[in-house]
Amino acid sequence: MPSQLFTPLQVGSVTLANRIAVSPMCQYSATDGSATDWHLQHLGMLSMSGAGLLTLEATAVEPAGRITASCLGLYSDANEAALERVVALCRRWGTAKLGIQLAHAGRKASSHVPWAGGNPLSPAEGAWTRAGASAIPFAPDWPAPEALDDAGLARIRDAFAAAATRADRLGFDLVELHGAHGYLLHSFQSPVSNRRTDAYGGSRENRMRFPLEVAAAVRAVWPRDKALGMRITGSDWIDGALTPDDAAVFAVELEQVGFDYVCVSSGGGAPDPRIKVGPGYQVPFAEHVKQRCRLVVQAVGMIVEPHQAEEIVAAGRADCVALARGFLDDPRWGWHAADALGAETACPPQYARSRPGTWPGAGLKAR
Repeated sequence: MPSQLFTPLQVGSVTLANRIAVSPMCQYSATDGSATDWHLQHLGMLSMSGAGLLTLEATAVEPAGRITASCLGLYSDANEAALERVVALCRRWGTAKLGIQLAHAGRKASSHVPWAGGNPLSPAEGAWTRAGASAIPFAPDWPAPEALDDAGLARIRDAFAAAATRADRLGFDLVELHGAHGYLLHSFQSPVSNRRTDAYGGSRENRMRFPLEVAAAVRAVWPRDKALGMRITGSDWIDGALTPDDAAVFAVELEQVGFDYVCVSSGGGAPDPRIKVGPGYQVPFAEHVKQRCRLVVQAVGMIVEPHQAEEIVAAGRADCVALARGFLDDPRWGWHAADALGAETACPPQYARSRPGTWPGAGLKAR
């Protein structure tokens, strides 16, 4: 049978050439939130990887929403101008549709880059005030965030909408909100980090309120002829916290707001979750959500091998898959998956000499 992984996928009004996405991957290589030459070469390379979609890394909607001082942002004219170069390069030479993930790091903001330890910045190192659902630190050795008041909630909601407007001007095909991994929108949903007693805390309905307000604000400014989605949390991996059922309920609410898809991830809300990592370990969460909503559902989580990805899609467990480190390891993963599954995917003519049928060595090299 023809490969299902390499069939087109309709996400809202956007048609993807196949069901493979390059997942957002923080690069910690921006200057004052602005993309640099690193982003040009990194994203330019991945835009011609054979994937149907390339989604840019978590991009902060305000300076205080950055994970580190080196994180990408889309809150200023300078940020927008720097990303314009990147988008233009990917459009000229790449083959993937382009998305951007808009985010606010919340209580996990103001930290060192991972290769410097990832610990929170000190005031002497330029730390900034972190925002959270409640004044609960991410870990015992982290400073407590500032619990957002009504003015703070309005500021951040408006910042998401403003960043989405900038993304539209830049010509992105898709916007994804980051509602997972312990960042701000997730921190409102999870009882691990939300102990509020107002309309934004307590019941599941109340804990979903702010993320849904942000979703509605972005939906109001994001064009209907483009795609809109959110990365959501399938499980906190902690007893008494978010479960796959919570994810399914939230996905249905996003469907009512007018979203087109969800990407179902998990964890990140606490430093010591009991995660059982293995091949496809998060796919069951995506499958659970898919059975309960009509949105396009994207699966993630150690999807590394073409036949594994094919099975996920062909069995209807998810509509598409997204890989992160798999593409860092093999920036031509989409090409090689097509070869393994007897399918075809886009390849720039400059590189056509390396493909099977034109280069005998294609079948000899080790994968």
